[in-house]
Amino acid sequence: MLRAFRLSLRPRTPPTQDAGFTLLELLVVIVILGLLIGLVALAALRELGSARASVARQSIERLASVLDMYKLDVGSYPTTEQGLQALIEQPTDVANWNGPYVKGDKPPIDAWNHPYVYREPSSRPGHDYDLCSTGPSGNATGDTMLCNN
Repeated sequence: MLRAFRLSLRPRTPPTQDAGFTLLELLVVIVILGLLIGLVALAALRELGSARASVARQSIERLASVLDMYKLDVGSYPTTEQGLQALIEQPTDVANWNGPYVKGDKPPIDAWNHPYVYREPSSRPGHDYDLCSTGPSGNATGDTMLCNN
């Protein structure tokens, strides 16, 4: 019995094969991780683009409300020549101006740092004016622009 106890106290011999990962297994894991990161990055960039478009639409609606306040004070919307600068500085031929209507010394810019396109009267039926963003490229025209409703 004592002999059996002594045998069990002996250290075990290590296995004949090395324990670890092969180079192939590591490469497969790296490729899988790379694919997952690539898919997540593409989805995140797609969401960023749609977020900017959403911010641009909200900014256009906010500026439309500011233009409505301008119209209540002055009696008409700014002309195309006066542009959005009329929300910051009083035009020379305008009475009852109670501005500035927006902060800053420059007209507001869209989510892509491009100036808004403002036209009064509107080129679209049923609108008093056009307030549009030219989008990420800065040169969108017509139906591709984001405009006030």
